[in-house]
Amino acid sequence: MFIGHFAPAFAAAALSERSPKLGTLFIAAQLVDWAFFGLALAGIEKMRIDPGATAMVPFDLYHMPYTHSLAGSAVFALAFALVVALWQRNAAGGLIAGAVVLSHWGLDWLTHAPDLTLAGSPPAYGLGLWDYPLVAMPLEIGITLGAFAFYLARSRGPVGQPLVLLAALVALQAFNWFAPHPQQAGAGLYIQALFAFGVLTALAWWVGQNRQRIRRGGLAARAA
Repeated sequence: MFIGHFAPAFAAAALSERSPKLGTLFIAAQLVDWAFFGLALAGIEKMRIDPGATAMVPFDLYHMPYTHSLAGSAVFALAFALVVALWQRNAAGGLIAGAVVLSHWGLDWLTHAPDLTLAGSPPAYGLGLWDYPLVAMPLEIGITLGAFAFYLARSRGPVGQPLVLLAALVALQAFNWFAPHPQQAGAGLYIQALFAFGVLTALAWWVGQNRQRIRRGGLAARAA
């Protein structure tokens, strides 16, 4: 899953007056993938290109015990929750951000072939929806659009900026699905992924700086 990971970020940003802003939640949504590609650059976690890995995605993610185990994801979630809670002096916001981090494992479980572990060693888990494009593609687009609409409905501000963010999400997802896949894994692929995450996070920060949550009764909530 790619842009579907940002659905919890949109939903969480609209959830509560104590929620962190959208840029922070976009970091949370892909934190374990930021870490994975960083560790892959260092040769610590590993992937390879295998056209037979799944019908949609030719990535064999064969060694990622630190970022994509449930225990590892929980450690990242706890660490990020503490950072947000201390940095923003917002314990509730920290818990919300941590939950968004942890959502990554669950969403990956839906789409990945069995390559996710509980604590870094077999057995591995994954429902494998990447082998069923007619299920995986509508699911990813649907949850993203639904969460985006929820965010717009629960906040006020310029509409153009969120639409730019949505266009970037859809464009990168289309590239992910339909562009030629790389012939091999390596630094270029990892840096490309990190760059894409950075662009989306910058756009989310821009959107979050210019929208406020709506209080019950129609008044804008003070930004958390």
